[in-house]
Amino acid sequence: MTGRTQIKKNSVASPESSLWCWIAIALVIVITGAVRWRFATMPLLRDEGEYAYIAQQMLKGVPPYESAYSMKLPGIYVIYALFLACFGQTITAIHLGLIIFNAATIIVIFLLTRYMFGGLAGIAAGAFYAILSVVSTMLGFMANAEHFVLLPALIGILLIVKHHKNRSFSYVFWTGLLFGLAFIIKQHGIFFAFFGGLYLLFSRIRRRPIEWKKAIKEQIVFITGAIVPYALVCLYYWQAGLFGKFWFWTFTYAREYSSLKLPGGGLEMFVLVGRPILVTLPSVWLLALAGLGAVFARTSNRRFAVFIAGFLFFSSLAVCPGFYFRPHYFILICPAAAILAGLGFVEIDKLISRFVTGPPRNILVAFVGLAVIGVCAYQHKYLFAFSPADVCRLFYPQYLFNESIEIAEYIKKNSSPKDTVAIVGSEPQICFYSGRRSATRYIYTYPLTEPHRYAVSMRKEMMADIENNKPEFLIFVNVSYAWAASDDSAEYLLLWAHSYANRYYKLAGIIDMRKDGTVYRWNEQAVGFNPATNFWIAVFKRK
Repeated sequence: MTGRTQIKKNSVASPESSLWCWIAIALVIVITGAVRWRFATMPLLRDEGEYAYIAQQMLKGVPPYESAYSMKLPGIYVIYALFLACFGQTITAIHLGLIIFNAATIIVIFLLTRYMFGGLAGIAAGAFYAILSVVSTMLGFMANAEHFVLLPALIGILLIVKHHKNRSFSYVFWTGLLFGLAFIIKQHGIFFAFFGGLYLLFSRIRRRPIEWKKAIKEQIVFITGAIVPYALVCLYYWQAGLFGKFWFWTFTYAREYSSLKLPGGGLEMFVLVGRPILVTLPSVWLLALAGLGAVFARTSNRRFAVFIAGFLFFSSLAVCPGFYFRPHYFILICPAAAILAGLGFVEIDKLISRFVTGPPRNILVAFVGLAVIGVCAYQHKYLFAFSPADVCRLFYPQYLFNESIEIAEYIKKNSSPKDTVAIVGSEPQICFYSGRRSATRYIYTYPLTEPHRYAVSMRKEMMADIENNKPEFLIFVNVSYAWAASDDSAEYLLLWAHSYANRYYKLAGIIDMRKDGTVYRWNEQAVGFNPATNFWIAVFKRK
């Protein structure tokens, strides 16, 4: 039997094997969903808080870049707004949306891998992606934008790979549209669009005779489809009179931000973040390495060698913009790693088949698969043993993600829905929890303290916003990570905040974040209270 014939046999499974494949992947989805559901009430991290707050404002008719400034494209806010509209404006609604997207992504990875390397590889790839996408070292249990970028990009890739013959131009257009959607969710999605376009071209010119005219037309149609989502976004902001702000934050400032970190600093960050990712799941990464070798070593796999090499390369590039290497960026490489790990698991199956055949072989393969998953689960036993709040405190001991909920509850009880809040720090989740609009469009102080040419004007604009809008509550965050200032750039803003609070506000609360537990002091109890640590938050109410 030739390699090509073998691939075809694996790609089109019999009804019985197909049924078992779907049963297995359904179990993967159910178990993964159950694990994620445990964290449905986990406090929002900073990025989640930003997405949720801006989405909340969208549902009130206030578009992004008018309600808050951000260098992210608006697709992620639309997704969050959809979750909030469907499931309610709660933390659980956001994480339920993540569970649904994660399940859909697992199915697409399963289908893509099964088509190329067979049912067993597909099941293993889906299971390994489920594991990789939930681990703490990549902030996988949080609803970061990377999770949502992957789904449209992977559907587009699946369509290109499966339908490489006799595809219509309308089909190519809609495929390009999917990659365009991935891009407007987060800029990193453009690398998947590059891969999709290049692999589309490769799949056309590998056929003989080469139809150059058709190949060029396909590229034009594909690029048109990919551009349409972004073009519609630009048109919307132009009609709304917000195009200048939209362009500045998503292009001008984003470019400035990307140029702040030098490659040397990026390498240091890559090692710092990448090492824990490798150490926490060594079995999956070793299987992925074995799968990469199997792609080129086995004739039956070489048909997709170009796909695997290209997908892995562009997935890696998607992690690299700006050389920041945030932990959640690495989620973008998980599908490629999962596919390779799935193929690596097939190599284990082939090794076992040399010594054991029939039902015992199937039992042994299943046992090995469960053992690998069991080891991964043991390495991350906090997923099963700790409460959501405890996990948040475990990984973010000096971050006020847990505390934000109680702060927001106090604000909500002591203000009206029309009142505004100003946070001198970087905690947008407080605005979401409290349902109060930020008095300034700067919901982060990071851009104000970074060493770029716009920082001074940004600081002045934030101060003017607060002075003009006269917020009912002013929150001062005395935690270093909320500022991330590498020099004295924050000093002027801090002096202004101190002076402004003394003139127009009275102390309403002090939150002291101690190692043995957070101490809250509200109203009269806050007066004269001295925090025991350097990690505290002051809540001021307008006089």
